[in-house]
Amino acid sequence: MRGLLALSRFLDGVNTFVGRSVSWVILIVVIVSATNAVFRKAFDMSSNAWLELQWYMFGAIFLLASGYTLLKNGHVRVDIINARLSERTQVKIDIFGILVLFLPVCIYILLLSVPQAVDSYLLHETSSNAGGLIRWPVKALIPLGFLLLSAAGVSHLIKCVGFLAGQCPNPNRPEGSKTAEERLADEIAANAQAKTK
Repeated sequence: MRGLLALSRFLDGVNTFVGRSVSWVILIVVIVSATNAVFRKAFDMSSNAWLELQWYMFGAIFLLASGYTLLKNGHVRVDIINARLSERTQVKIDIFGILVLFLPVCIYILLLSVPQAVDSYLLHETSSNAGGLIRWPVKALIPLGFLLLSAAGVSHLIKCVGFLAGQCPNPNRPEGSKTAEERLADEIAANAQAKTK
């Protein structure tokens, strides 16, 4: 189990590095979007390349940061029933979901997207829009994003098994930390108390 937990830490490190690096793309896309809007409105100038660059970067943000989001438990969960179950049962449900749904879908999309990215690169595919960009970089983001997401799923699976074996804390609720929902509830309660004073 120690070796698997070390692998999990490595995969988490990769997704953490990529996720934090991608956060800088948000700044770049804001600058590009604002500059494009200013040039379009003030000087009546526009370029399909700049518009396509914006959606390439949006794609990079969502695809490359998805593994980091899973690592940080920032994905959407519907916990109406799950929250009432014991931690061990919740983790068992996670294991089932990862093995039966999550990983098969990620691997399937990964396998479908690799040939399309390779073909796009080999054919030097470009946008059909005038002045558009080459397509293979954005198509390469799909398998890369699903590879990172799959790695995060494998890491989460290892931590779930480790939790059930008593080797690590609950990956859904690291010790001493609150979930995003609990932090939001605390903030709402604090704001309500401040208004009543």
